[in-house]
Amino acid sequence: MNRDNRPIVNIFSKTALVGSLMVVLVNQAAAGLPVAVGGMALPSLAPMLETVQPAVVNISTTSYLSPGSSRLFQDPFFRQFFDLPERRQRSQKETSLGSGVIFDANAGYVVTNVHVIEGADEIRVTLADGRQLNAEVVGLDAETDIAVIKIPAKKLKAIRLGNSSRLRVGDFVVAIGNPFGLNQTVTSGIVSALGRTGLGIEGYEDFIQTDASINPGNSGGPLVDLNGELIGLNTAIFSKSGGNIGIGFAIPVDMVKKLVVQLVQFGEVKRGQLGVIVQDLTPELAQAFNLSDSHGAVIARVLEGSAADSAGLRAGDIVLELDHQRLRNGADLRNGIGLMRVGKSIQLKLIRNGVTRDVNIQLSEARAETSEAGQTIDGGRLHRRLDGALLGQHYSDQYPNEGGVVIVEIEKGSAGARVGLEPGDLIVSVNRREITTLSEMEQAVRINDKSLRLNILRGNSALFLVLR
Repeated sequence: MNRDNRPIVNIFSKTALVGSLMVVLVNQAAAGLPVAVGGMALPSLAPMLETVQPAVVNISTTSYLSPGSSRLFQDPFFRQFFDLPERRQRSQKETSLGSGVIFDANAGYVVTNVHVIEGADEIRVTLADGRQLNAEVVGLDAETDIAVIKIPAKKLKAIRLGNSSRLRVGDFVVAIGNPFGLNQTVTSGIVSALGRTGLGIEGYEDFIQTDASINPGNSGGPLVDLNGELIGLNTAIFSKSGGNIGIGFAIPVDMVKKLVVQLVQFGEVKRGQLGVIVQDLTPELAQAFNLSDSHGAVIARVLEGSAADSAGLRAGDIVLELDHQRLRNGADLRNGIGLMRVGKSIQLKLIRNGVTRDVNIQLSEARAETSEAGQTIDGGRLHRRLDGALLGQHYSDQYPNEGGVVIVEIEKGSAGARVGLEPGDLIVSVNRREITTLSEMEQAVRINDKSLRLNILRGNSALFLVLR
């Protein structure tokens, strides 16, 4: 079959032409591609794009960098001492390009990435109709890389908002933006994956992964579905060369919608904090907790004085739902809390010692901890899996009533190192028993010397290690 839906054999049936003439006829048929075949229009994204592109903007920023911009060079006494001229040298101008999307046409709010406008002295927005407008910053949230800027609200068209929670891997998507300064560039692809976390791109990550081509300049532009609804904000690519290799990431619109409300109202995001350190409920941990399902978040540590502490949450609790929404992993809990304001009341569904319960908590601010090592003991004397670890008594200046056992040193290649222990790890419970001293750890290990389940605080994170 050729492109006009007629069998190629029919083109050649009326005359015996030479091969080269046959090729010409086929090419002419393809060149005259009709707009419809059999009364049906050929598929095209053009009608959808005609409704979306007026809401997409190009953003250019300008920053002025002065040679010797240090405060020392601005000090008149410093300049006089070194006999520097009074008139400062002309500032160097630095420009950058990005994209954005009109979120609220009546108010003139445009959503983009923080890294597109951060540090800019001037922000210039170019609309799809060619108008150029100056913009001012309304609010920034570096933790999610979402920013809101404002332009004069005259004859603007906002994008329609979709629902990213309904996305499925394989759904068709379209990215629109300003890659390399090429205005209103459109690329298409599919949703390659959902819920991408742990990439180290932002503080709160729940990315949509797509193979729609995203390049420098696409940042802050929309990712839309085939209905022309915004389902994500393009923000990053995975690339070793700086160009597109088919792995792009977008912030889900559900996250954008919740944060824009706070950015408009406060100029920042006033996050509520639960005050727990969590990890994923892995199949191994699920087995250790006698659970059949490995979906959920394990509370590895409850910070003293936090909202979670006041509500009675404990290390080892398995959180299954947040406000009746099922949690897939620890990132789901962290991201869910990160979108909520201080003071908001939430409900957690959790399992503790095999019993399911609901807990109501009012979010507050998190607390921090500090530690240092003191008295030491050879971990190999306690358990063969701790061989090579030098254990020390933990003391806290900030929370003197708290204790634990810290890994002071770990011998490279030892059994302790092979199971994942690291210097600085703070062991706060052994086999579900909280420990505050070395002697308490010795007692906990003796009760079950065949296997150990350690609850460890590591920097700003916490985890369980199962040693057998």
